[in-house]
Amino acid sequence: MDIVRIADLEVAYRVGVTEEEKAKPQRLLVSVDMCQSLDRAVATDKLEDTVDYGEVCRWLMSFGEEKSWNLIEKLAGEICEQLLQRFQLRRVRVEVKKFLIREARYVSVTVEREA
Repeated sequence: MDIVRIADLEVAYRVGVTEEEKAKPQRLLVSVDMCQSLDRAVATDKLEDTVDYGEVCRWLMSFGEEKSWNLIEKLAGEICEQLLQRFQLRRVRVEVKKFLIREARYVSVTVEREA
């Protein structure tokens, strides 16, 4: 299985259990592994035969507008489901990194789903 990876895309989403956390969007990093066969793209060298990662990035950066989540687990799961549907992927893995605990570099959750 071939993978197109977006690593540590910076987004601003409202996520947290407390109202204080959700009061304003916070900086998160999202990494995505999008799995599908890239044989056709390798053969044709055409964008329409692969995942348009620029489009995926634009979609991810706007995904959190007017939404909020309590848990990054739920957020990562929703991103997976939407990516599978919107971009006809076979499998997707999403990691969300949150920077809430000062003593830790970050806390992250990784969710993987298949079509």
